[in-house]
Amino acid sequence: MDIRPARASDLDAIRACAEAAYAPYVDRIGRKPAPMIADFGAYISAGQVHVAVSETGVLGYIIFFMREDAMFLENVAVLPEAHGRGVGRALIAFCEAEARSAGAQRVALYTNAKMVENLALYPRLGYRELDRRCEDGFDRVFFEKQL
Repeated sequence: MDIRPARASDLDAIRACAEAAYAPYVDRIGRKPAPMIADFGAYISAGQVHVAVSETGVLGYIIFFMREDAMFLENVAVLPEAHGRGVGRALIAFCEAEARSAGAQRVALYTNAKMVENLALYPRLGYRELDRRCEDGFDRVFFEKQL
């Protein structure tokens, strides 16, 4: 597996990854989660998307960018068939390394309160919960990790 900046030619694979990764949450949330309707083309053009790839193609992606003194992890997704292979953890570790290189003091993110798998994962990766609030019609849980 390799992690590299996303290219315009990755757009369809990234959209397909988001659809597959977030489809199980549609019923829980009552509508498509925000990552399923993101403007991936704009994120790719801005250089904010990286993909994990293997010889078979895109396995997952991550979107992150600087926001004030923090690297903001906007979205991370892995194809269901690639779960359990460390793809998501590798992408998050890549984001954290890029944050350190950019001089960020922390990585910040949020997830949906109904994505209970994420609520268990992020603390195991060293993130601490900061807040819970409704934003853009979604119940969000905010996390950060000091670097």
